[in-house]
Amino acid sequence: MNAKQVIAALGALAHDTRLAAFRLLVERGPDGLPAGMLADALGVPPSSLTFHLQQLVHAGLITQRRSGRQLIYATDFAVMNGLMAYLTENCCGNADTSTPVCCPPAAAAADPTDRRSA
Repeated sequence: MNAKQVIAALGALAHDTRLAAFRLLVERGPDGLPAGMLADALGVPPSSLTFHLQQLVHAGLITQRRSGRQLIYATDFAVMNGLMAYLTENCCGNADTSTPVCCPPAAAAADPTDRRSA
């Protein structure tokens, strides 16, 4: 994934409705959900949801397929994983090692407001 694709993906996710739709589709897995069910689950009018889903499709984060009269939306997990890999590529300065090392969980990171560690 290149920087331009990452910027498009992050830009598409930078809206509460689109982020909620994406998260719901991730939970549903590769089968996805029909647009009507997504609209009901999110409490968003179908016409508004269509606009938001098209932004996610354009960014490559989700796919759209037709099943009869329904449009089914699903997460493109390869793109999602590529985005995550791009964001964590140099995590903790370990990009040059042959053994991947994960960044520490947020809870384990130092609290910047904790003055005792200063």
